[in-house]
Amino acid sequence: MEHKWISPLRQKNEFIFNPSSRDFSVEEVPLYEFSGEGEHLILKVRKKSLTTWDMLNILSSYLGIAKREFGYAGLKDKYAITTQYISLPKKYKDKIESFEHPEIKIMQSFIHNNKIRVGHLKGNRFWLRFKKVLGGNLTKIESVLDWIEKNGVPNYFGVQRFGNNGDNYLEGKAIVDGKLNIRDRKKREFLIGSYQSYLFNNWLSKRVELSMLLESFKPYEVEEILNISKGSLKELEKQKHFFKILEGDLFMHYPYGKVFYEDLEVATKRFVEKDISPTGLIAGKKVKRATSVAYDELESRYDVEIKESGSRRYAWIFPEILDRKYIPDKAWYELSFYLPKGSYATVLVDILKGESIGR
Repeated sequence: MEHKWISPLRQKNEFIFNPSSRDFSVEEVPLYEFSGEGEHLILKVRKKSLTTWDMLNILSSYLGIAKREFGYAGLKDKYAITTQYISLPKKYKDKIESFEHPEIKIMQSFIHNNKIRVGHLKGNRFWLRFKKVLGGNLTKIESVLDWIEKNGVPNYFGVQRFGNNGDNYLEGKAIVDGKLNIRDRKKREFLIGSYQSYLFNNWLSKRVELSMLLESFKPYEVEEILNISKGSLKELEKQKHFFKILEGDLFMHYPYGKVFYEDLEVATKRFVEKDISPTGLIAGKKVKRATSVAYDELESRYDVEIKESGSRRYAWIFPEILDRKYIPDKAWYELSFYLPKGSYATVLVDILKGESIGR
């Protein structure tokens, strides 16, 4: 298992966070405004104590239609109050208006031209409550949040990606290696996706480790520690951002955009300005690879041949801290923040706690 990152300030923070509908909420931010015309009904739905699949099962049973009739942008947590948008054919508008369920509330409805597809969201707004925030831990939380606001965080996949026991990626690897056959297409894709996420997290851990080592050692010393070719990290210590960019890295405009290469000097400046962010490989077919130092020395170690399509994922993101509130008589700390799509609130919590993260 690769090295795992701890909090930016390398200190443990003691507090309690138990995901529940009382202490955790998520609100999806849609990708576009709904047109008001078309053949699709868009529902803004609030749920609690249910997964998105649980909710869709309930709605499909009530309407007497197949789950494939529904569209959704992303899967939302079970142990939270979550708000998201789903679509279904407009012809069910009258019947859905009489729907009632103790854990599901339809808040608004819209008409739109298209079915909602996976990924059709800008991001999510989160609200979390931490308990037993006592003594110096309040100061620690605040200092780490200050660091995050300035620098951002690594975009690890969260533990949800790896199943209850954290080992789904092993089955995914077995499928890729031809040692396991799963006929169910969705299950197969999920398990392979878990393995792809595992590879990405381990690559990202190595890149973060490189950046951390450069805070204490010279580039030639880090090259020796990480078994990187001599001269590959020359002058990296001059970069202003904590997360160091390598020659040959691939970038995307932030918070969304196409993948592109960029001159190293220009890229480091744009990264500090939060205009672009480096990306990591989701191993698979039909995806661009990094080049030069970025690929040869690190990305290639995690580039496994996988028949499914690959992609690029932001290595580094910039959470938008919306609100902070400390309630001293209860020792609660309430935090609101925004993350781009595909990013995990639980990763930010791990960073605040100074716990190991990644897979």
